[in-house]
Amino acid sequence: MQDKMIEKLEEIYKRYCGLSEKLSDPAVISDTAEWTKTAKDAAELSETAQKYEEYTKTVKQLDDAREAAKTETDGEMRALLQEEIEDCTKRREEILGELRILLLPKDKNDDRNCIVEIRGGAGGEEAALFAYELYRMYLNYCEHHRLKVELVDVNETELGGIKEVVFNVFGKDAYKQLKFESGVHRVQRVPETESQGRVHTSTATVAVLPEAEDVEVEIREEDIRLDVYRSSGAGGQKVNKTETAIRITHFPTGIVVTCQDERSQLKNKDKAFKVLRSRLYDYYQSQNRSAYDEHRKSLVGRGDRSERIRTYNFPQGRVTDHRIGLSLYSLDTFIMGDIEGMIEALAVAERERLLAGED
Repeated sequence: MQDKMIEKLEEIYKRYCGLSEKLSDPAVISDTAEWTKTAKDAAELSETAQKYEEYTKTVKQLDDAREAAKTETDGEMRALLQEEIEDCTKRREEILGELRILLLPKDKNDDRNCIVEIRGGAGGEEAALFAYELYRMYLNYCEHHRLKVELVDVNETELGGIKEVVFNVFGKDAYKQLKFESGVHRVQRVPETESQGRVHTSTATVAVLPEAEDVEVEIREEDIRLDVYRSSGAGGQKVNKTETAIRITHFPTGIVVTCQDERSQLKNKDKAFKVLRSRLYDYYQSQNRSAYDEHRKSLVGRGDRSERIRTYNFPQGRVTDHRIGLSLYSLDTFIMGDIEGMIEALAVAERERLLAGED
């Protein structure tokens, strides 16, 4: 297994060196498109290639120390060489572990922008209020990590909750950072309207989709219906006098997308098509309707109380992710966007799962 890994690393290193040389070729430099593609390919290999170079230098240092120790007669010098051998051996194994992780298959969508959809599930108004809190949690997280958020559509309730919200997230590795948030989120707490102090359980669903590029999804004009209407909001908020809201219905799949956040019909149309492309990308990746329905179910479930990827228990101040069995007793800061620790733990668990599959 290790020999095959080293062979693969050598191939990557040679390819990286070739691409690096190509970047200084005058013919490539003069061709902007070719240079950009070459630079992108080199960048994708650079971390692995540089780590492999560190590995080869460590192996050489280890071999030299071992060779020197064979003929060294001075006791103090032999002790120093033995210490160097132990240090190099340890470092070599550490680098091999890092290289194995770097060779894991990459999610091709990780570096994309993404679209996040949050909907209130079981629990009525309490579920809608919880959906709003999740929305605020992700807004705070994105702001802290310099990810730009652009609202697409929101359906508010009279009491300040949301039945549904859809928003775009732009920035480095946006999808990679948020992809593990898809699923049913469950909250356990005493609602403000509960007079007897009983704990209620409500849910909200979250779906995170990678943003699709125009070239990946073809939307034929005859396959869609475009409706224009006046936007509306809870309690008369954000109500426009003109018809600027957009609804797009895609007949072949039955997917419907609405956008009414902008006061410009054109901007709403652009946003709606962006969401439609991402949903269609997700749909066609699944090949057929039944697979798509199953995939969407795996992403967000049905919103039942029994389904959950994570529970937010307010009486105990605890948030638990059931996929990895991790509980954090910092719910007050977690719900305000301090979710880095959970995201990192989920990423580590996914990496370990992939590594186990490699064995």
